[in-house]
Amino acid sequence: MGRATAAATPLVLFFILLLLDACLAGLIDSDRASSAATRTLKQSEEHANEVHCSRERSRVAWEIIQEYLMPFVEQETYQISSTCRLHSENDMFRDQEDHKIHVDVNEWSCGYCKKTFRAEKYLDKHFDNRHYNLLNVNDSKCLADLCGALHCDFIINSKSAKTKCNPASAARNHHLCESLADKCFPVSQGTSASRLHEFFLRQFCDAHTCTGNKKPFAKGGKKHTNIFYLAISILTLMLLPLFYLIIYLSQSDLKGKQELKRIKKKG
Repeated sequence: MGRATAAATPLVLFFILLLLDACLAGLIDSDRASSAATRTLKQSEEHANEVHCSRERSRVAWEIIQEYLMPFVEQETYQISSTCRLHSENDMFRDQEDHKIHVDVNEWSCGYCKKTFRAEKYLDKHFDNRHYNLLNVNDSKCLADLCGALHCDFIINSKSAKTKCNPASAARNHHLCESLADKCFPVSQGTSASRLHEFFLRQFCDAHTCTGNKKPFAKGGKKHTNIFYLAISILTLMLLPLFYLIIYLSQSDLKGKQELKRIKKKG
């Protein structure tokens, strides 16, 4: 009996060691799986915050719309439909851009949390990191996608050398431009829509060609007040009363001297 017990003891120890080894292997695999799941979660969170839409180009597109389109739309008292991709509701960055406060030359402030920054680019990063949840992330709401039709590169590269025209790219942008005109200003909507449809084609679409010498925004843009002219006008209005006062006083003084001469002659 003692010999049997002694012989069984190594076997028991062997099975115990196998069991411990299996448990350790399970714990290691579980830890690895947990780490992998954590990495996957972090990666998914990082990818969730990625916006595949250029804020800078969307900003340029919005400025072009405000400068070269909206003054003419307002002149026609026409309301752009929200289904039109040029509408403010279809710019995912619009709400954030409206919450930018330009305090001074080197001071920008966040309209949500009032935090200040030295430059606009830092405020943009702040929006991306802290207020991402306020973005309406939707592929159809990326205004930068319309840059080809709206001539964003013409504005961005206005000071650089002219690039060679690509016929395929020009044709593609021309097609996009015409589709915007059809969607935003349907000729079936009335006289104003029809006039704006024609205007949009001349203002934006005609320049999408590699032949001829047509430039974008042929119809012009928003009329800006000349600051120099305004300053001269204000200064003139301020000095005009003083000029008349000097003339009045000089004439009064002249009359006084003439009366004094008459009195002396009579005396």
